[in-house]
Amino acid sequence: MVLTKEELIERLQHEVRILLHLVSKVDPSKLDYRPTPKQRSLLELLQYLTAFVPIHLRTIQAGVLDMEAWRDAWRVEEAAARQKNLAEIKESIGAQPDLFTKLVGSLSEGELRAEMEMFGNKASRGAWLVWMVLCHYVAYRMQLFLYLKACDREELGTLDLWAGVDSLGKTA
Repeated sequence: MVLTKEELIERLQHEVRILLHLVSKVDPSKLDYRPTPKQRSLLELLQYLTAFVPIHLRTIQAGVLDMEAWRDAWRVEEAAARQKNLAEIKESIGAQPDLFTKLVGSLSEGELRAEMEMFGNKASRGAWLVWMVLCHYVAYRMQLFLYLKACDREELGTLDLWAGVDSLGKTA
């Protein structure tokens, strides 16, 4: 694997720090914002951010994609996510690093290199962790950033998006 297990966990933790910084910029009065009628609202996007990580991490840690179990997990996590308010969303996202330590940390280097199949494609479990968790964080934090900009958070910039710090260099 290109990254060590420790580096992967560190990168995932960094994504959570950035995400929490961006979530701290959410104006609660804008939670109903949606770019178009068929896109997620800001609240729905934030709720989704609490659901995808546990599902993907548990599937990859198990090393086998059981589609029926995966769909069941989505139904349960999505239903729970839909009930979360902004404070609960922050708490849920803030707890995700514990999952990295527990689930990714439990995998040996050999298990991270072991191949598994998901959605008709084969790759190492480490590669799936990068693609299904790390890359999803990056993609969805960009979407969150763009939602925030559309909600009049014009002061947000590159440092907010990539470093999780505001223009004064303070972390949220």
